[in-house]
Amino acid sequence: MSPKFLRRNKFFDKFEKSIEKKLSEKSRAGICIEMHCYRQKIAEFCPGFFLLQSMERPFSSYVGGRGSENMGKKLLAILIGYIILAVILLPLFITLLWGGFFTQEVKEAKTLIGIDDVFSPELEEYIVGVVSAEMPASFPEEALKAQAVAARTYEVRKMQEAGSEEVLYDVGQAYNSVVEQKKKWGENYIDNANKIRKAVKETQGEIMVYDGEPILAVFHAQSAGKTEASENVWSSALPYLKSVDSEEDKNAPNNEYTCTISAKEVWDKLQKFGELNQDETNLTFNIIDRSQAGYIQKLRVGGISLSGLEVRTALGLRSANFEVERQGDSFVFVTHGYGHGAGMSQYGASYLAEEGMDYREILCHYYQGISKEKRH
Repeated sequence: MSPKFLRRNKFFDKFEKSIEKKLSEKSRAGICIEMHCYRQKIAEFCPGFFLLQSMERPFSSYVGGRGSENMGKKLLAILIGYIILAVILLPLFITLLWGGFFTQEVKEAKTLIGIDDVFSPELEEYIVGVVSAEMPASFPEEALKAQAVAARTYEVRKMQEAGSEEVLYDVGQAYNSVVEQKKKWGENYIDNANKIRKAVKETQGEIMVYDGEPILAVFHAQSAGKTEASENVWSSALPYLKSVDSEEDKNAPNNEYTCTISAKEVWDKLQKFGELNQDETNLTFNIIDRSQAGYIQKLRVGGISLSGLEVRTALGLRSANFEVERQGDSFVFVTHGYGHGAGMSQYGASYLAEEGMDYREILCHYYQGISKEKRH
């Protein structure tokens, strides 16, 4: 057996010298020992500290002459005593020797380098907070997993765009801290937190990519039966953000929602887009164009042209898919869906999960042509 070089330490150097001293004292009894052999024996108990060598004979065979049996037992007892002491001190020794290394290792694990490394403890903890805020914990596990991957992908893309190696908390995703989670869930905190943490852990490090780059993984609460294409929301056509069916969204809570806003408030809030040629008493809406998914693309109000998204944002409507009717001194808005409508519908994801789809299938439904990568 060829020698294998491993680590030594001062403790065993002292042990070696003590053995040599005892052997010198007993040399007249014809006792001899080859030092490499007792090292081999110790290595069997405490690997990682010695120069290992082949052992052709058992330890006791190196002890001979009068009283050799007793002497062998004494030496073995001493050996075992040192081994026990080493086992007790070993954790402390390792901590002192390598403490700095482990600290550095954890620190380096938080660093994201492009998309070649999307895992960090801080990032995963952040995703737990996002999922807890963005999706009800009562949703199926596969829907929660889909949400975790979407949120992680969105965050990684934003970090890349900003050239940041640190997690960004202000990129437009809702987030609940542990304190907020406890306040929201109360006595159900442990069960809900464990369910969400499980979903995040089981998708750890996973992101969606298109042509090798993290996608813009936007999502919304519920559509009006079809999701919206990206170019109808942000004027930029992304190949993976197409309009897809999400019919069951129509059955989501408050998918059709009615709100009433005074004509004066509407007039005041729309003035920022330009001077209206109608006052609040005769202000009217004229819807000109809708997308395939039903979201308003263009309308005229008070003589100026606006998008449905602009009106939705200014008035705080749930969706740009709406009808509007004047009733006296107020406008009645009936909205369909909740959110901008692009990307994954969260209620749609819940329905697909209940129908038996796993999170990969859910993601591939809402984000067309993507691939999923898990990188560490």
